[in-house]
Amino acid sequence: MVYAYRHVMKGFAAKLTVEQVNEMTKKDGVISARPQRMLSLHTTHSPDFLGLHPNVGLWSGSNYGKGVIIGVVDTGITPTHPSYDDTGVPPPPSKWKGTCDVVGCNNKLIGLKNYVSDGGSSGLDKNGHGTHTSSIAAGNFVEGANVFGNDKGTAVGMAPLAHVAMYKVCDQRKCSDAAILAGMDAAIEDGVDVLSISIGARSRPFYNDPIAKGAFAATKKGIFVSCSAGNRGPISPSLSNEAPWILTVGASTIDRKVKATVTLGNQVLLDGESLFQPKDFHPATLLPLVYPGKNGDKGAMFCTKTSLLNNTVDVKGKIVICVKYDNVAQGQRVKDAGGAAMILINKQIDGATTTADAHVLPVSHVGYRERLTILEYLTSTTLPVATIVFHGTVIGEDKSAPQVASFSSRGPNVASPGILKPDIIGPGVSILAAWPVSVDNTTTTATFNVMSGTSMACPHLSGIAALLKNRYPDWSPAAIKSAIMTTADLVNLNNQPIEDERELPASVFVVGAGHVNPTKASNPGLVYDIQPADYIPYLCGLGYSSEQVTIIVQEPVSCVNILSIPQAELNYPSFAIQLSSSSSSSSSSSNVSKIMTYQRTVTNVDGDDAISSYTVNIYQPPEITVMVSPSTLTFSEANQKLSYQVIFIPSGTHPMIEYGECNRIKYGEGAIVWNSAKHSVRTPISVKYV
Repeated sequence: MVYAYRHVMKGFAAKLTVEQVNEMTKKDGVISARPQRMLSLHTTHSPDFLGLHPNVGLWSGSNYGKGVIIGVVDTGITPTHPSYDDTGVPPPPSKWKGTCDVVGCNNKLIGLKNYVSDGGSSGLDKNGHGTHTSSIAAGNFVEGANVFGNDKGTAVGMAPLAHVAMYKVCDQRKCSDAAILAGMDAAIEDGVDVLSISIGARSRPFYNDPIAKGAFAATKKGIFVSCSAGNRGPISPSLSNEAPWILTVGASTIDRKVKATVTLGNQVLLDGESLFQPKDFHPATLLPLVYPGKNGDKGAMFCTKTSLLNNTVDVKGKIVICVKYDNVAQGQRVKDAGGAAMILINKQIDGATTTADAHVLPVSHVGYRERLTILEYLTSTTLPVATIVFHGTVIGEDKSAPQVASFSSRGPNVASPGILKPDIIGPGVSILAAWPVSVDNTTTTATFNVMSGTSMACPHLSGIAALLKNRYPDWSPAAIKSAIMTTADLVNLNNQPIEDERELPASVFVVGAGHVNPTKASNPGLVYDIQPADYIPYLCGLGYSSEQVTIIVQEPVSCVNILSIPQAELNYPSFAIQLSSSSSSSSSSSNVSKIMTYQRTVTNVDGDDAISSYTVNIYQPPEITVMVSPSTLTFSEANQKLSYQVIFIPSGTHPMIEYGECNRIKYGEGAIVWNSAKHSVRTPISVKYV
């Protein structure tokens, strides 16, 4: 026996032979058995970028998250880090039942449990991932945070006075689903309010997805669950954590760069990034520029150890061009081979996404457009030269922020195509947060690192959810999610549509509802609420068997006796519908697409102005007419619920907006927006044309 579960399922994890499992499945009461799966691990400025400021606005209105408990399921934590100092943090609420397995817990870090069964592991973080993510969610104020003197400022999490409970379920590389479920089970038992999970795997049906099952159990207890979308973008579809009871978070940039400009011999300047900005590198000296992979050898392109040691290209004392692969490790290999500096160039798939990393030699990481300019220059001269000029930390210059990171996983939702995912995007590129050890060879205990991934975006949203939980303790997880989604931003600092890594307007499968705006989310006007029982007709409508639904909801379900609903009928704050000759629930030989009608119910949560009227604005997707009835919603009291119908009427031909590589599958976008004198409540629409 490895783990016994009380909340996420009625079951256990054990080490068994195939024969033993086969015998067990013959016994009464055994619903299912499956082998263990391994899952992958998927700020000084980001609070300011998100509009969170001391003593005003949402931070002040939510008491900085006081009294809210954020459970983080990750690689462990570093209790001695000043981000977990409990100055200003009250004792945990009386509902807290958790314990701490190591010395060092306090009113900030109130719980630490280890579920990594490697014989001798503790809850301490040997990887860094858990320390980083938990401090993004709820790290306390730490002045003078920096790495190599860059990104300097006061490091602070989204909910700086909230409590943190860490559940270590991952070793330095992988996370077993049995351990993840054990950590989630304990978090539910202990009484957390928010679960933050920056872990995931490829899409699976929800009854075979440990995080989806654990998250449903948490939702039943009123716990908000935020998960990373995954780092397999820009491939589509590539999402993890697609269940509608989870907030699925993609990653975007912030308007801070640690600027490193490449100067070519022809005086062309190309801006890139690097966290390491050496003072002893002389930019006035142009150095020879070499590209080991110019002849097409892939190993040489990526500057592998073997390719550099083979000496087919002399790199000693030169600036070496490497195609982005493992970033800092590539720089170490170039340094070991005698290279003076490195230009890290993006593949086309990476587009404009660059990161500020803690490199070991002078580096500039540039985008794909800059790559083309550099390689064109290489072919234009027999003696190419270049240098790198370091400008330090620059804030506000990049008006394209927020821009979706190339690695951020995209929809559509494979497990449930009728639910639009991801839900939201948040800061996940070059985020400074706590780290167990120094990366810049200092002896300070206030150690920080800069990391990128949807792993960093997820805890931003977890902390924001904690702020909303403090402000609205009676709100359900679905109401908090709705508030975040319907108030999201759609434009960047240039007041242009948010772009993807191609520097083109990002689709709904990239941004979801948009970029999180915490201030707007704190006063959404209306919310789309969903109770746990509402998911059961939806799950039956997915075509799951009664047994499979029972595995998810952990109570007996008979889909035969339940009026199932189509996915788009779930009271979700977005729509994902399909238009085809068989778009109705029953098959049809007709070539005419069916008119589809769905209902939504909104709750008036504007306590300051309970008497209000909302008028609908419809942004029509191509080749379909969307009608809403009634077109005006008038509320006379707080918490009043009103319903409306949405009718999708195909208008004939499907001109199609192409998405992805399959030309036969095309998508269109639109939105339904309810506007009052004070609020704008937006519901995005995705239409799949077949």
